[in-house]
Amino acid sequence: MARELTRRQFLGVTAAAAAGCALPQIQSMGSDDTMNASKLPRWRGFNLLEKFTHWENKPFVESDFLMMKEWGFDFVRLPLSYWCWSTPENWRDMDEASLGHIDEVVGFGRKHGIHVNINFHRGPGYCVNPPEEPFDLWTDPTALEACKYHWAAFAKRYKGIPNEEVSFDLLNEPARIDEDVYVNVVEHLVGAIRGEDPDRLIVADGLSWGRDPVHGLVGLGVGQSTRGYDPMQISHYKASWIDGSDTWDAPTWPLVHDGSTHNRAKLFRERIEPWKALEAEGVGVHVGEWGAFQHTPHDVVLAWMKDCLELWEDAGWGWSMWNFRGSFGILDSNREDIEYEEFQGHSLDRAMLELIRQH
Repeated sequence: MARELTRRQFLGVTAAAAAGCALPQIQSMGSDDTMNASKLPRWRGFNLLEKFTHWENKPFVESDFLMMKEWGFDFVRLPLSYWCWSTPENWRDMDEASLGHIDEVVGFGRKHGIHVNINFHRGPGYCVNPPEEPFDLWTDPTALEACKYHWAAFAKRYKGIPNEEVSFDLLNEPARIDEDVYVNVVEHLVGAIRGEDPDRLIVADGLSWGRDPVHGLVGLGVGQSTRGYDPMQISHYKASWIDGSDTWDAPTWPLVHDGSTHNRAKLFRERIEPWKALEAEGVGVHVGEWGAFQHTPHDVVLAWMKDCLELWEDAGWGWSMWNFRGSFGILDSNREDIEYEEFQGHSLDRAMLELIRQH
């Protein structure tokens, strides 16, 4: 009973906050579209990383929303680790203080007219990043039950908030999982969510770390999220977590690597056309992550970004940059080859900001 009261109080508070702000000051470029998974709005924004790992596990920051609103963005994706509010050993226990931070950031989004997309970057049984989970979502019924339990809890918690304001992104970047196995897990998670909130807008990431569309999910009524990291020699140059990236030649754009030319035409052929085919089957598409690490030369990054942005704009897709503040972002990225503009206590990459605002 106390937990349900907390949820009701939360809905009332965030609704009041939303009603008290001037939402028309920032509108989704897709605000006139019907809000369903067959055609997603062309939301544009950023990933916020306060609960990306349990080692950080900080509250979100409202000033991020103020800056995004000022610059005309309308979307945040929250890549969350469930270790921030629970543990694999006691997965039925959920820490209300940490969940309260997520309530708060949903309230920020409602207040400032910015859509909040909640993603399990680490869900029970799977994470693309180390350390590995102690149980396996793809093979272990206990892990699947735990993941269903957590998504059902989120669905119950945010029931009543419109899809224009909140959506769910099930699992971050499933790797080379057998498609039938992945589809089975997604069906279970969608069922758990719809058992609590039948109309919640849900997105599933593509396979092969979000790069490949999943035709087996057509008909389930979920959108799909792709990625914008191709080629890795641009996006992850000298990234410490990518083996061998420190031995790559300094990238250019277009890029020639291992005898293959990467350019706008290749991006269209390999990263746009397969997803347009999925879209033609009635599945909405959004680019859930994209960006380039701080060591890629800035002029190369901007040239590559321009091609990506124009391709997505032509396709009618929105995007969510990784990240807002940090080594891939427009703020505090610590690049060594640009002069930053001081902006509200941050180091702003003005050229990158103005480029992405155009698209």
